[in-house]
Amino acid sequence: MTHETHKPGEIKLLVRDKRPVASSVVEVTLVAEDPGRPLDAWYPGSHIGLRLPSGLIRQYSLCGSLHDPSAYTIAVLRETAGRGGSAYVHDELHPGDQVLATRPNNNFELVDAAEYLFIAGGIGLTPLLSMIDTVDAQEKPWRLIYGGKSRESMAYVERLEARYGPRVRALPQDQHGLLPIDELIGQLKPDEVVYCCGPEPLLSAVEAACLALAIGRLHVERFAPSANLVELGQGDHAFDVVLGPGGAVLRVGSDQTILEVLEQAGVPVDSSCREGTCGTCETGVLEGKPEHRDSLLSEDEREAGDTMFICCSRAVGDRLVLDL
Repeated sequence: MTHETHKPGEIKLLVRDKRPVASSVVEVTLVAEDPGRPLDAWYPGSHIGLRLPSGLIRQYSLCGSLHDPSAYTIAVLRETAGRGGSAYVHDELHPGDQVLATRPNNNFELVDAAEYLFIAGGIGLTPLLSMIDTVDAQEKPWRLIYGGKSRESMAYVERLEARYGPRVRALPQDQHGLLPIDELIGQLKPDEVVYCCGPEPLLSAVEAACLALAIGRLHVERFAPSANLVELGQGDHAFDVVLGPGGAVLRVGSDQTILEVLEQAGVPVDSSCREGTCGTCETGVLEGKPEHRDSLLSEDEREAGDTMFICCSRAVGDRLVLDL
């Protein structure tokens, strides 16, 4: 499959390899269209977006080697109730095909810490792999708790166990039940930082356990919006968006997003997921108070109110001045 044109900031890649790594999970290796050109560097927790033939972009965590500038590797779970991205990768993408991708972006950065607890649920393992490689190379203490529906569904589990031994604790649900989140969080060491990625029930359980114990050393990444976000259309009100100081004023209806209104007005804005999980549409706020509905900003960032994700977040009042 070949795309003829690409947008600014996108790169053309070729599928070098595609192989199954678990039930319903395929690994895809992507290389530069020009074999002699190295790809952009990336860092633990980074992702790229693949542009589908429909024009929509879907985000996938990079899970290959940080030290291989020739290739990007992603692992994709087939989502039966998804929006087309996983079906495209599984059914239509083949070695030799050309794809368009966004450059690596990172909203899940690895912080410096004395020790690490990694908690992965299913395909949520993928952004944690490069983090594990990094902290292990730094000879820092770490451990991984890895859950999944069954062992057969858990990508890379054998490789991790063979390489890292007892630091990896694989707990498939059909053998062990749900992950013992309260126990894990309750036994955290004082300097241990938690990184978690997986399905929403897992993330919510980890967040609740940390909140109950006033533990702030938690970093999560979501592949879908947080369950506690307000749904669009439930009591939303219309408001004005101003494009910079003294700029054009656009009306955002109660059934519209800021992103949709900007696109209709021909204002160039980068976007991808349209649900507040990828970070592509982050926009500065000059005046007004945003009503944040993303799954990315920390509580301190929400309180500051100087940035927002316009694909899903709205205004508390009647007016926002954006840095556009």
